[in-house]
Amino acid sequence: MLTLHFTSQLDASPETVWEWISHADTLREEFQPWLHLSAPDGIESLANLDIVPDQPIFTSWMWLFGVLPIGRSKVTLKELTPGVGFVEESPMTGVRYWRHERRIHANNGGTLLDDEVTVVPYPFASLRTRLLVSLLFKHRHKVLKARCQQQQAA
Repeated sequence: MLTLHFTSQLDASPETVWEWISHADTLREEFQPWLHLSAPDGIESLANLDIVPDQPIFTSWMWLFGVLPIGRSKVTLKELTPGVGFVEESPMTGVRYWRHERRIHANNGGTLLDDEVTVVPYPFASLRTRLLVSLLFKHRHKVLKARCQQQQAA
């Protein structure tokens, strides 16, 4: 089992960061250009979904660079606290177990974004899985930091 932590200070209010991390378009933006994640039409935000803990919300197909299908995730939330964060435990192609906890906290006039990812890789894939998850989450945080800079420049 691997547990990885990613934390960033964002120069935006917790309300703004919550809006970003709970909106489908911003979520997709966090993964670009590496991954494209599908979602059914009409899904815009966690705020407009009926969440039943431990029940899949929908199936998201994952596409490397938007063209090469690499798997799917049955997006499943264990916990959702609007304005604070969520815990996702989604059955996913490529790993035995996936758990992503994302929390936001007001901090020094901005927001501290904290991601904890626990994953159980398949045998002999531990190093590859650690590398891929690390690269992906570092990229996600970089995208959100750039969004803050764009917002401040506007």
